[in-house]
Amino acid sequence: MPRHHLVSRSVNRRFELQFDGEEKLVTRKSNRKSGTKVSSKTRATTAIERVQSRDIKETTRLILYVRAGGRCQFDGCNEYLLRHPLTQDDGNFGQMAHIVAFKPEGPRGKSGLRPEYINDADNLMLLCPHCHKLVDEKPEEYTRETLEKYKRDHEQRIFTLTATKADRKTTIVQLKSRVSGQTVAIPAADVRQAVSPRYPEDPRGFIIDLTSMRVEDTNFLQVAANTIKREVQLLYGPGMEVESTRHISLFALAPIPLLIYLGSQLSNKVPVDPYQRHRDTEDWAWKQEGEPVGYKFQQIRTGTEQHRVALIISLSGSVTLDGLPKEIDSRFSVYEITLANGTPNPTYLRLREDVTEFRRVYQAALRTISQSHRALQEIHLFPAVPAPIAVLCGRELLPKVDPVLLVYDNNKHQGGFQPTLRINDNE
Repeated sequence: MPRHHLVSRSVNRRFELQFDGEEKLVTRKSNRKSGTKVSSKTRATTAIERVQSRDIKETTRLILYVRAGGRCQFDGCNEYLLRHPLTQDDGNFGQMAHIVAFKPEGPRGKSGLRPEYINDADNLMLLCPHCHKLVDEKPEEYTRETLEKYKRDHEQRIFTLTATKADRKTTIVQLKSRVSGQTVAIPAADVRQAVSPRYPEDPRGFIIDLTSMRVEDTNFLQVAANTIKREVQLLYGPGMEVESTRHISLFALAPIPLLIYLGSQLSNKVPVDPYQRHRDTEDWAWKQEGEPVGYKFQQIRTGTEQHRVALIISLSGSVTLDGLPKEIDSRFSVYEITLANGTPNPTYLRLREDVTEFRRVYQAALRTISQSHRALQEIHLFPAVPAPIAVLCGRELLPKVDPVLLVYDNNKHQGGFQPTLRINDNE
């Protein structure tokens, strides 16, 4: 029901009736001194008009404050409005601002079609006094579309955060290393967005920092692997955060062999969710739309010696038989995991479901290879994969069951694939 006045025009008398704090009925009776003759019916109500009222329903106020989480909805402000910022006294220090002004002459008052109910919660923003003054003094800069976006984004964030359950804690783990001479910082806001509806006790989390190491050094990979092993042991140590959260959200950017090694060191007793940095949006949250790509596993060459096996994983790029080192010759049986739908490319991994499906296909591939090559001691691995998939290549290995992975890295400066780390080696 809109807030308005019902006004009946006359000259002599005026009556106001209040309806639930929202509607006013105003009537004026005719002026008998004027000598104008009017019927008794006309004398009672000669004209009626509706006038908007600034009164806002208590229900509307409640809806607005709850949707806003009691915070200023101006983008980047987020000030808590139910406590004085200086004295910390409890109170209501927020203001309800109209997006489309109460009057057509006001800020954004003639911007598009005016709302049917000007005091509806959808046309109101909860703002601190400073932001309220700003948006109304600069309506050309803070347009209707801009403020509606601020409101929509803020309310969606509050809804998502308050939907989090108490048992949804997670420990953030970051592996940072130089890749192509650069490091990528992960903002805390991106971390929170990516792991939602889980939430971290510490958004910065547990950091394994390899950025001070020179990738060009000949012993870089082995030194970095030793650092990873030491840090992961500390991660699972007594009194550490993961002991209470029992869950890890992993954000890792490093050379592929180190990502695989990291995966092999992560305990299978604590669930791990790896995340992917998306190049198009430059964030880490899994996409909610799109079709799963699927994977296929196949043998592409049968070798002459049972104990020699190579596994190609062509996902973010293509690895061909011709591109393998010359020592991977006709003696080797070669298997491949690649995309079932589409061509390998760096941006294919967008859905969480594609990570889960790779885990299943990879586990089945390892079992098939082991059963077909019973004397097998090691698999020569040639990965062209995104970071989360590299982590799974190491984490899904069964110690003392699966063969050793001899991981190759495609080093253009050294003429192609070179052997690097031995993973799942129990010696």
